[in-house]
Amino acid sequence: MKIYLHAFAMCQSMFCAIPCPWQVWDEKARDKMLLFLPLVGLEIGALWALLAWGCGFLGIPGPVRALFLAAFPYLATGCIHLDGFMDVTDAVKSCRSPERRREILKDSHVGSFAVIYLALVLLGQFALFQAGEGPVWVLALIPAASRCCSALAVEALPPMSTSQYAQRKKRKAHIALILAMLLLATAAGFLLFGKYGFSLMGCLAGYGLALRRSYRSLGGMNGDIAGYSLTLAELTALAVWAML
Repeated sequence: MKIYLHAFAMCQSMFCAIPCPWQVWDEKARDKMLLFLPLVGLEIGALWALLAWGCGFLGIPGPVRALFLAAFPYLATGCIHLDGFMDVTDAVKSCRSPERRREILKDSHVGSFAVIYLALVLLGQFALFQAGEGPVWVLALIPAASRCCSALAVEALPPMSTSQYAQRKKRKAHIALILAMLLLATAAGFLLFGKYGFSLMGCLAGYGLALRRSYRSLGGMNGDIAGYSLTLAELTALAVWAML
């Protein structure tokens, strides 16, 4: 049991900017970290939904509310996934050879494609919150679903040779457990929110399309691709939520 507690604390510290009171690193727990990524997503999502409810309760003006809600998921993660989005965007949009794309992916400099598409994502997220009037509590499930997708992709797909997951062993039990969590989150969306459960289906579709493009372009899976796909998945989920 202790090793799983260590894995949760490590996952919380690495993928969430919300302070974790228990600072620990246990190399034996490293391969179990991703099992808790959906739980960290649920934590972020619950706070996201609570913020949305609080803005409505306090009567905060629409544009200010949209700004708070658009910024929150990035601030809550320390922009770690947004960083991956920018890195992958620069690499994929360069239209170079696969080898050159992987070099661009690891380049610490920010390119024009990353800046342009970052602006579009931020403006899109702001506009969707300005336009959307659906139940805010569904926001609790969107980050959980997107992180289930990321955990599944890292666990199941062959990694890039330069990825931190290159030496990771594939465990069918982990894949089955994460898949079960994804199905549970999706089912909960429909049971609790009716037609707004389709926002979770939008999340899955958005993740799949983004993953397909980036994975094929870069020839393997890594953390940056997970962040890229997660960012677009949550944006797609919000688009469905706003349209409903």
